Amino acid sequence: MPDRSFLAWPFFEERHRIFAEALREWARETVPPLVDHHDVDGSCRRLVAALGEGGWLEAAVPGSDGGEGRHDVRTLCLAREILAYESGLADFAFAMQGLGTGPIVLFGSPELKRRYLPAVGEGTRIAAFALSEPDAGSDVAALSTTGMPDGNTHVRLDGVKTWISNGGIADQYVVFVRTGEAPGARGLSAFVVDADTPGLTIEERIEVVAPHPLATLRFENCRVPVERRIGGPGDGFRIAMATLDVFRSTVGAAALGLARRALDEGLRHASTRKLFGAPLGDLQLTQAGLADMATAVDASALLVYRAAWTKDGGAERVTREAAMAKMHATESAQGVIDRAVQIFGGLGVTKGVKVEELYREIRALRIYEGATEVQKVVIARDLLKGAGGQAAR
Repeated sequence: MPDRSFLAWPFFEERHRIFAEALREWARETVPPLVDHHDVDGSCRRLVAALGEGGWLEAAVPGSDGGEGRHDVRTLCLAREILAYESGLADFAFAMQGLGTGPIVLFGSPELKRRYLPAVGEGTRIAAFALSEPDAGSDVAALSTTGMPDGNTHVRLDGVKTWISNGGIADQYVVFVRTGEAPGARGLSAFVVDADTPGLTIEERIEVVAPHPLATLRFENCRVPVERRIGGPGDGFRIAMATLDVFRSTVGAAALGLARRALDEGLRHASTRKLFGAPLGDLQLTQAGLADMATAVDASALLVYRAAWTKDGGAERVTREAAMAKMHATESAQGVIDRAVQIFGGLGVTKGVKVEELYREIRALRIYEGATEVQKVVIARDLLKGAGGQAAR
């Protein structure tokens, strides 16, 4: 049984506690039968449909029911932690519906919202966020995929996007391209592109250590109506950063869910496995490891929910808070899970054992949506900017 005491922290309101308890019960009963690691695409489709039917995607895609379109980041983080505890694929299915529609929720026209949000919120369409390129991942300003005018009503997209989650199964992509209004980051724009648009092809499906739908997309003379642009010309970088500002903390929450599951698995095994005639948990070294794991989990939770609470409180940006949460939670989760594997011994590296699955699941979280090294740069720059401002005063 995962620890629930953190729900009493002052970061949360009663509605968050009610949401968390309901989702935890739903996920425990509903998620496991839907996951088949030999059919990743099918698993994701089933999970998205179930999340939509259960009403849980309303948290990821606010406004999909025609109401106010504002993310509650604490709810997003709770959802990702709870779903990741049950299944990395369930967390992925939920999170990508949110990330893939985040730019539309935040900046889309009323027409784009009406056209693209309801079906994603219902779980009948799958969304994706297409930002990374072979030579432009963390350095968004280096994007080279172009979106050039094609008459008065269309733009023509040409280029390659890679490491695109939901690539190959998505029904729609938010694609960031260079439209040339200015050099660097100021010359990017964002468009919604339907998966069946001529000129958009899936060039390659990418296999990774913890399988999930991932692909390289190619755009060749791909004509998209200008009305599918999100925001204005040249707003792409601002849209991408604002979206990641919402969702970066939630990556930390997913890592937290994986780490909390590893701690619980380690506690169960240490309590039941006998070594030298006594439970493994009686050994002081095992106790020290469990203490370190529990402390790391709580420290990550404090950072994650501090960042989410700050954003929900009306902060325009939570760049430093979100970067700290993402960096610490993913890095410490790697250590917690590694320690759980060690507690399990040979079983810990056996396929089909939960901690082995967690060990593969956590690795990518230290890279996507800004690798740990990038988060350190973000944090340091924010600190130095503040120090410079204080010195000037």
